[in-house]
Amino acid sequence: MSLQTLLTKTGEYLPPDKLELIRQSYDFAERAHDGQLRASGEPFLEHPLNTALLLADLQLDSATVAAALLHDVIEDCGVSKDAISKLFGAEIAKLVDGVTKLNAIELKTAQGKLASTSGEQAREQAENLRKMLIAMAEDIRVVLIKLSDRLHNMRTLDALPEDRRRRIALETMDIYAPLASRLGIWQVKWQLEDLSFRHLEPQKYQEVAQLLASKREQREEYVQEVTVLLQQELEKAGVKAEVSGRPKHIYSIYRKMEKYASQGKEFNQIYDLFALRVLVDEIQDCYHALGVVHSLWRPIPGQFDDYIANGKENLYQSLHTTVIATLGHPLEVQIRTYDMHRTAEYGVAAHWRYKEGVRPTKDMHFEEKMTWLRQLVEWQRVVAGAEEFLESVKTDIFRDQVFVYTPKGEVKELPAGSTPIDFAYRIHTDLGHRCIGGKVNGKLVPLGYRLKNGDTVEILASKVARGPSLDWLNPNLGYVTTANALEKIRQWFNRRQRSENIQRGRDILPKELRRLGLDLPDEELVRALKFDSLDDLFAAVGSGALAVHQISTRLTSQPGLSPPIVSPSPATSVSPGIQVLGVGDLLTRIARCCGPLPGDRILGFVTRTSGVSVHRADCRNIVNEDEKERIVRVDWGPNIQLYPVPIAIEAWDRVGLLQDITTLVAEEKVNISSVNTKENPDGTATISLTLHISGVNQLTRLMGKLESVRGLVSVTRSPQA
Repeated sequence: MSLQTLLTKTGEYLPPDKLELIRQSYDFAERAHDGQLRASGEPFLEHPLNTALLLADLQLDSATVAAALLHDVIEDCGVSKDAISKLFGAEIAKLVDGVTKLNAIELKTAQGKLASTSGEQAREQAENLRKMLIAMAEDIRVVLIKLSDRLHNMRTLDALPEDRRRRIALETMDIYAPLASRLGIWQVKWQLEDLSFRHLEPQKYQEVAQLLASKREQREEYVQEVTVLLQQELEKAGVKAEVSGRPKHIYSIYRKMEKYASQGKEFNQIYDLFALRVLVDEIQDCYHALGVVHSLWRPIPGQFDDYIANGKENLYQSLHTTVIATLGHPLEVQIRTYDMHRTAEYGVAAHWRYKEGVRPTKDMHFEEKMTWLRQLVEWQRVVAGAEEFLESVKTDIFRDQVFVYTPKGEVKELPAGSTPIDFAYRIHTDLGHRCIGGKVNGKLVPLGYRLKNGDTVEILASKVARGPSLDWLNPNLGYVTTANALEKIRQWFNRRQRSENIQRGRDILPKELRRLGLDLPDEELVRALKFDSLDDLFAAVGSGALAVHQISTRLTSQPGLSPPIVSPSPATSVSPGIQVLGVGDLLTRIARCCGPLPGDRILGFVTRTSGVSVHRADCRNIVNEDEKERIVRVDWGPNIQLYPVPIAIEAWDRVGLLQDITTLVAEEKVNISSVNTKENPDGTATISLTLHISGVNQLTRLMGKLESVRGLVSVTRSPQA
């Protein structure tokens, strides 16, 4: 690549006087980076040049392209922001400074997800994400430069050591690819995903690539055949259109293969492995073309989406339909206008127009669609806690969306997994506070119902102010999932009288401690949960600022505080869901002394005759073991295993008590392996159950649901079988 290539590309859409600014920026960057080499051995200047070329493909303004050429001179060459401002103006200097600050951000990831950390790490991570969001809100071009910078780095990742390649690829897959998707920049998104996948799962990447290559000739012949056929039919119908095959990308195919494999289907049954794209001039032509497609081939029920009438918040618009085409092959067809296609490929870059030398012009449609970003930035100013802010980022940026209707036909976009309560708070805070039920498509549904695309949602509200339920803050109960709704609920409780919150906390906290099987002195409890006084702790629990699931997480993660649980499973039981030193299929067994569950921190002990015995990391037998060399690292593997867990229930004895309990357990799809009941002289009953549980999260959720049974006094995890 050369400067001339960049000038040719930008010259296609920029006036000649702006090309001189780009030339001067290149010359300055060339002098500043003189003698510097990348890890691959090529001149360092190749990186900013290629970053600028990617932005030229998006047809960004001259200031953005110039800033891309200069984006490393502050960090790597010691050039000051003031020096850039004097030479190239305040606008370019601000962009370069913004990218420099983003380059200093380390967005920690873990196991393929945005990392959930605590304490100082969580605060640092939240602050880094805040910086990125503020940069986006102040000038989204800063993040567009960063995405292009990351894309070129991913293309040249082979020159780095494996551990750095994996770290950068994981960060890209978890953060930058979803960010490109949220901004609607498909061209950048799919490249980031494919490149990350190649470094994270090289073997699977090659398998999919070879599978696609082996059928490429056959696929291309078929796509060419149906392309010609559809083009002819559209011409007969008087629709001016351009029909072409739509390229498939390796990571998207891999995800579809995983989904289809879970359904017992094969590679050749993926619906949109064969795909066409139809481009037309006007919106009405889209629907005319859709009619032609459906008259030519039989549509598959449930495989049609209208993203023109119900456009996504990332600006995407298109018609999607899947039909049974020639030879009985499923064929996906996307239909959109040329303007929609440009938006689909370039997202916000296609809408964020800059007048040279002045502030950006405002596209009202664009401004409306980017309300999610303004909301998120506003929340980061309001939300003080690191954990709460990270939660809002995960739910409102890095999660798929669903589109639902109000009773008046207005479309609302919510994160996937949202409930009627989330919907109520999205409409209005007061409606959320007064929500007592919901109707979906005219039928009453539970408040924990997960909304689906196309649902029409009606909220049933009390006529008097009643306030939210504290249960809504418990994620194990599944009533609320969006950060916006959770924050509104927390604020409502925070406004309540402190004395009420303290009293409520006094009622809730002992229940949670009994559930965990913990009996701690007040001083130790306050210290472990990091509060100044017991009243402050009660007030936080009572107001919802400290959720019950956070109590469990904080206490059980500290050495010495997890209660010992004896598992009833036999000493020779085998658990293929455990990996020893990262390797599965080794003989392991769950230790009877501490009975760990998925979610507990664990270690292995190499026995002389029975393989590896798996203990909780704080088990007395492990802590006091003399032969430390026989202790090995073990992890919970990907396979879902069920573990026997005894729990004890105390309740006022009544007719139907046991039936209510077992019915609720069955509704949660949990198996009961044994039941023992005992009548007590004081009119209560003790019920001992042994449940087959997949992990700590499922157990916590179930115990929370059991507390709603009429007459129940307490439910605890038993210390022994």
